Amino acid sequence: MSGHSKWSTIKRKKGANDAKRGKIFTRILKEINISIKEGGNADPDANPRLRVAIANAKGVNMPKDNINRAIKKAGDKDSENYNEVTYEGYGPGGIALFVEATTDNIKRTVANVRAIFSKYEGSLGTNGSLEFLFDRKGVFSIPMSVLSERDLDELEMELIDGGADELDKDEVFLTIYTAFEDFGNMQKKLEELNLEPESQELERIPKTRQELDFETAKKVLRIIEKFEEDDDVNHVFHNMEITEEMENEFDI
Repeated sequence: MSGHSKWSTIKRKKGANDAKRGKIFTRILKEINISIKEGGNADPDANPRLRVAIANAKGVNMPKDNINRAIKKAGDKDSENYNEVTYEGYGPGGIALFVEATTDNIKRTVANVRAIFSKYEGSLGTNGSLEFLFDRKGVFSIPMSVLSERDLDELEMELIDGGADELDKDEVFLTIYTAFEDFGNMQKKLEELNLEPESQELERIPKTRQELDFETAKKVLRIIEKFEEDDDVNHVFHNMEITEEMENEFDI
């Protein structure tokens, strides 16, 4: 089994260490809203995107009442309308930054994103200018604790049959990577195998990574942190190489 150079592990550690559970909940609630409005259906059995949102909500231990309220609220014609937007640019040291956001006010969001780029030694580019640097992949994280009774060699063959193109195993998670177009196939395969991921999302995986000196890398982490503090921002993807020194210094 091989993996993407600590990519998913870093994201998991950061999510676990940040006191950002409230923002994670908000992001998922927005996703529930969008999935119902776009899918036109509040039944997860008939709405695959809503089914993923609910699964991710359960993966972060969101209370069932919160999920049900969000589903009910999204069905109200007077509820908020959200737009999914992306922004691309460069951070310190020429690191590519791809920002995904969900907003009910695009003018506010673009102003905030532009301000962060400007204040923290970055530059906002045009949409599509950096997309070629990333592969969009399905990423499924399954706790190893639920796999203890499984034959992992046999499971690996099943997952490859379901569309997995890379598998990354550590002591905590089995992470499955699929091509963008195989995301739905892997969902079906995991359902067949009676395996429920802790998270299942489409992520932007850098094709190559750029290593920086330690001080410049700190500046990149700083601008990423500022983006992630913005209420509208869901994800920040980058192509910076995370070194062992950085992991130890910043606990990522």
